[in-house]
Parts: sequence; structure tokens; C-alpha cells
Amino acid sequence: MRTGNPIRIKNPDEIEILREAGRILAVITNELKRSLKSGVKTQDIDRQAEELMAVHKVKPAFKGYRGFPKSICISLNEQVVHGIPGPRVIKEGDIVSLDVGIVFRDYFSDTAVTVGIGRIHPKLQKLLEVAEKSLYKGIAQAKVNNHLSDISFAVQNFVESNNFAVVRDFVGHGIGRALHEEPEVPNFGPPRQGPILKEGMVLAIEPMVNLGTWKTRILEDGWTVVTEDGYASAHFEHTIAITSTGPEILTK
Repeated sequence: MRTGNPIRIKNPDEIEILREAGRILAVITNELKRSLKSGVKTQDIDRQAEELMAVHKVKPAFKGYRGFPKSICISLNEQVVHGIPGPRVIKEGDIVSLDVGIVFRDYFSDTAVTVGIGRIHPKLQKLLEVAEKSLYKGIAQAKVNNHLSDISFAVQNFVESNNFAVVRDFVGHGIGRALHEEPEVPNFGPPRQGPILKEGMVLAIEPMVNLGTWKTRILEDGWTVVTEDGYASAHFEHTIAITSTGPEILTK
């Protein structure tokens, strides 16, 4: 886990750019959510994302990043993260994760949400509820003078108390002038460890929560992460800024 030299943004103009980036990203993501319906291909959602980004005069943060071929990540059911949009058709009963990132005036913003398509199994509904609540449990700990791992512990404690599992192989991160900055933000671990949180830090907190085992594997495409046991996974993420008065959610 990389936890050294967390970046702090002290210039008010930079914070305002990040706020606007987050606002735009929230608008785009909400529009994409409304398009998630049975019968839609994931590549159609990716195409819509590109069109919306062009309208809002922002760039996709993921396209071309380490060779990623699409503008957003779309992961269904047992897919955890980094699903590549393509001809797969979304169906009734699926859960679909959208992971969306943009570049606005050279600053990055990142968010993710998982939604159910039509009527979903009660266990999947509970998975979505717990995963989303765990994100807010983590965000609540993103306060000045807390430790980084206070975020991690809050997420893990809530998830495991509800009999789900937190993914270990993929974590949150700092964000701002680059898509991935220091420090890494795990969703597991003991409290009171790691860097002290300071005003001006900007973090992408993103629990990935599994119905079964926490273990994952990567498919042959080199990107798509799936659960090792084939059970479903949910992913929620916000970009937040640590302020003197508490965490500020930039992508809401």
C-alpha cells in the first residue's frame, strides 16, 4: 500500500475547478444511470458517455489510460471493476456498475455507482444498500487529524457486520492533478494507521463489496476484474475534499 506524500491542494482556484469538475461528472453520471435499461448494450452507454462529455467540454479520464480502450468502465453482476463496454446486453435482474472519470481544465474527478435493472433479487438489493452506505461511513471519517485507515476501518467494519466482503486487491486513491495520486485508500484495515488527514487532501473513496468471497481475478482481456466465486459485486465511489469543517463530496 502506497501511503507516502499525500498531495494537498491549497489554492482556492484549484478547489473551485475540482468542485466544477465534480458537478459536471455528477450530471453526466446521473444521465447515464437513467439510460441503464434491459435491452441496452454496454457499448451504447459508453457512446452516450462520450457524447455527454463532449457537450460539457470535458475529456474521458479512462480512455487510453494504460491502454484502456473505452471512455468509461461498465461492470455487470460478478464483474467487480474495469469492465470494458461492448456488445453485452443489459438484462432484467442485472446489477450494473458505472465507473466514470473526467478531465476538466487539467484536473481529474472520479465516481462510481451500481444500480439494479428492474426487479432484482433481495440479496442483491441488500448488497447495493450496504455497499453504498459503507461509502458514506468511510467518507464520514475523512476529517482533519484522523488517520487514513480510519476511513478503511469504517468501510470494512460496516460491510462485514452485514455479512458481505470487502475487495482487497483494488483500492481508492488520491486524485486531483492526476487520476491516481498518493495515497492509496484501502477499504479494509485497522484504525489509527497511515498518514494524518489534512485540509486540502482530495481522495477518491471507492468500496467494492462482494456477496461472497473478497477474492478476485482478472479476465483474459487484461482489464475486467471478476469475483473468484462468481457471486455479485457492487461498487460505489465519490471524490471528496477534506476541509476544516469536514468532508466535502465533490461528485454529488
